[in-house]
Amino acid sequence: MNIELTESQVAIVSALFWLAIAFGILAWLYHKKPAPLRVTLEHSKRGLERVRSTVQTVTRWNAERLKSLLFDSFDKPKVCVISNREPYIHNREGALTKLLRPASGLVSALEPIVKACSGLWIAHGSGSADREMSDKNGKLQVPPEKPEYLLKRVWISKEDEDGYYNGFANEGLWPLCHIAHTRPRFSEGDWNKYVKVNQQFAKAMADEKLPGRPVVLVQDYHFALLPKLLKQNRPETLVSLFWHIPWPNAETFGICPWRENLLTGMLASDLIGFHTQFHCNNFFASVERFLEAKVDRETSSVTHQGHVCTIKPFPIGVDWPSPHAIEDSAFEDERLAILAEFGLPSEIKLGVGVDRADYTKGIVERFRSIELFLELHPEWIDRFSFIQIASPCRTKIARYAELSSEIKATAKEINERFAYAKVPPIVLKLKQHSHEQIHKLYRAADFCLVTPLHDGMNLVAKEFVSARSDMRGVLILSHFAGAAMELDHALLVNPYSANECAKAIHQAIMMPPSEQAERMRIMGEQVSERNIYAWAGSFLSEISEVSRRKGLRTSLFKREKEHLKATS
Repeated sequence: MNIELTESQVAIVSALFWLAIAFGILAWLYHKKPAPLRVTLEHSKRGLERVRSTVQTVTRWNAERLKSLLFDSFDKPKVCVISNREPYIHNREGALTKLLRPASGLVSALEPIVKACSGLWIAHGSGSADREMSDKNGKLQVPPEKPEYLLKRVWISKEDEDGYYNGFANEGLWPLCHIAHTRPRFSEGDWNKYVKVNQQFAKAMADEKLPGRPVVLVQDYHFALLPKLLKQNRPETLVSLFWHIPWPNAETFGICPWRENLLTGMLASDLIGFHTQFHCNNFFASVERFLEAKVDRETSSVTHQGHVCTIKPFPIGVDWPSPHAIEDSAFEDERLAILAEFGLPSEIKLGVGVDRADYTKGIVERFRSIELFLELHPEWIDRFSFIQIASPCRTKIARYAELSSEIKATAKEINERFAYAKVPPIVLKLKQHSHEQIHKLYRAADFCLVTPLHDGMNLVAKEFVSARSDMRGVLILSHFAGAAMELDHALLVNPYSANECAKAIHQAIMMPPSEQAERMRIMGEQVSERNIYAWAGSFLSEISEVSRRKGLRTSLFKREKEHLKATS
């Protein structure tokens, strides 16, 4: 793993290495039976690897290291996270009010920062009991069992939510950015609601009057206009924006009627993050195409209207180790239980897919590749099955309702084609599953198909690796997922090619355990090193560096101004 060590840690490792050599020499002098130099060096090498492993464990990112970074980087920090989705939701179920904590890597990464400085999280209050559990200003202290920061809920009317969220964000920006061959739909009415909701969130932040120089972490495509609004209200605010979905090429982005507005709003940030350098490059090209701005690729920055914004890639990760981990010895029993739960025989080869029922995920294309696999390899009929979890989402949007019907019809058609088989080729579950249930499926599977048509990152790929502490299983991954930039020891495929995916399925189920283990070992190192806290840590470090550079620029500008005044 490419983990950076401090000078003192390097010195310790080096000293222990030479100490091991010295002990080998002393042993030879004492016993007069010199061990071969090769053996001495081998023992030294093993000792060095053990020390290095220990140092890596110590330096791996976690919640505590994230907190330390915050206070090392900022003076009396006050952090505010702004996201559409809230970290705690209150829902009414009959006469009871239940608290839901959505399973979210974003919350795992950012909550330690907000907790550490008793900060603020502003989000859409979407729960059916959210109002009654908040004060008159939509505020409450969280977590309930040990309050450490303030959650402020913004109330959005159903009409505004339909235009801002269902309309402009998810019928416009979502298909535009994913280039998934679903036509983006833009309307003046939806745009006006998008502007209105961004203004609501800006006011919610301004009303808090946080002391000092607040650090604001704006999340995702719902808030492209927000950085500019925040800066207008309070210019000294340090604003960052992380864009969790892809950024399209300039020609595609140009379809949006409000492209200049979106770019101008985003570039008021001090830092913009994407998952990959490829998406950063697309963003630079869009700026060059549609704005009068200076793009400096060497410094990864854009100067627009006198303001400098840094744009860099920060690939997001998952919890490591998996919070749902079990003992390796329990894997086989759990696998048998999962197969029994889904009515499948114990001796089959099992594949899994875990996605939202979204057209960007390539679920229908995936089913066609499974159908082709069984055509090419009929010997696997009755010895193979694929479980697809497809969580319903955005059901108020017509395209998503159509897709759910298409997914069900395709699975039914393929299963009917092989109706003579005792084992169904596809087991489809169109419903939400808990993270614990999903991790059980990961551990039971012989392979996992992660084949989006386009995706910013796709954390399912990393979750599957994180779940496989037994070093078994094969990941089949789309070239068009951001995760493919890191997990190059997966079987990489073009999801538009049923033939390529079918070949990968056959390769996966025929792969010997030793090759599975080696691939999983390498990917496990990558996922553990770049875990969710590493993502937040690298992003926070860059915000601190941007702040430092801006401070230097301001200081130099003041000195130059004073010098000109003195000499005039």
